[in-house]
Amino acid sequence: MSFDPEPDLSPEEVQERVDETIEDNEVALFMKGTELMPQCGYSRKALNLLQQHREDVETVNVLDALDEHREALERHSDRETIPQTFVDGEFVGGSDILEQLHERGELEAKLST
Repeated sequence: MSFDPEPDLSPEEVQERVDETIEDNEVALFMKGTELMPQCGYSRKALNLLQQHREDVETVNVLDALDEHREALERHSDRETIPQTFVDGEFVGGSDILEQLHERGELEAKLST
């Protein structure tokens, strides 16, 4: 099975996609790859942690326009790293923060706000 990303998107299209995804979903994960085929260990870890507590996680594959997604996400989080998780429009963090919240028993509460 090969990975075929969508055609490259313009910076404006990516910004609109990021803004709408964050605004329209309770839990949004911007990741490398898809829910069925994560393309990096950090994205896989973030997805697995979120799915332990929520079934309705909106995922966005950033690989079709990685640099543009980094710029668009930085406007919301002040970070360029991928993956990034947003809950109710608020930046929560990447896989490391999700893991810390999970270990402290705080992730489920954070995801149900």
